[in-house]
Amino acid sequence: MSDLPQLLRSLRVWDPAVTELPPFDPADAPGDPLELFTRWFAEAVAAGEREPHTVSLATADADGLPDVRVVMLHGADADGWAFATHADSRKGRQLAARPQAALVFYWPVLGRQVRLRGPVAVAPAEEALADLHARSTGALAAALTGRQSAELDSPEELARASAAAWERAEREPDAPVASWTLYRLRPAEVEFFQGEARRRHVRLAYRRTADGGWERRLLWP
Repeated sequence: MSDLPQLLRSLRVWDPAVTELPPFDPADAPGDPLELFTRWFAEAVAAGEREPHTVSLATADADGLPDVRVVMLHGADADGWAFATHADSRKGRQLAARPQAALVFYWPVLGRQVRLRGPVAVAPAEEALADLHARSTGALAAALTGRQSAELDSPEELARASAAAWERAEREPDAPVASWTLYRLRPAEVEFFQGEARRRHVRLAYRRTADGGWERRLLWP
């Protein structure tokens, strides 16, 4: 059995051999966090981050208990940061009851994080369907399989449902999925974190103002 404490002590954060921490001067940051996010996202892709579009989504259940999972970013614009799931999944039900959420991106190749939180709105059904049909056959097959978060009786049951879903997705690439829902988080706060070798990390926080603009402030690391 592996020694977990020993393994943890053996790890190094942002090893210079594999990680180049870029400088970040918050004085040069744009006034809109979407512009900075777009820039950082492109830099993460260019630096070789393998899945920069994966993001941790945090919600809360009916008792206020937190829940978190990794989802895919489907887009980001003035209307918010978009992700999708089934409305009847666990996260879908939680968002219906408490339409607030938080997102965090982590790009270790650059020592960067982006955190967002705010209200979540449901996009029109036709936008959700168009978004789904713009993705891969596998994505459609997964959506057609459905029953996300429900209890599974056996792996064989999943195999049968998945096979039928794949067959339909290949035969009917425009198949509708009634429960598939596109959500947009419109952030009230956005924070950009840049790691620094001497642990003088830079944290730049944007907060939405009453008039819809943004104010910025620095935070202690």
